[in-house]
Amino acid sequence: MIPEKKDQIAARKKRGNRGGRLPAFDAVAYKNRNVVERSFAYVKQWRGLATRYDKLAITYRAAVVLSAILTWLRI
Repeated sequence: MIPEKKDQIAARKKRGNRGGRLPAFDAVAYKNRNVVERSFAYVKQWRGLATRYDKLAITYRAAVVLSAILTWLRI
């Protein structure tokens, strides 16, 4: 049985900072989270980065920087 919406909100407020989902929706935080998730999605499209073909850390970092630059430029 699914509780009523007002009962769900009241239960979350009653729990306070002891856990559970926050009763309020923060649009700014969600917007920033969406930007980060899309950035990771763009990086995962680069197969070499997703599977980490590069053995050296410096080579991998260079590939990450290159993908970030090209994503930023949208090439």
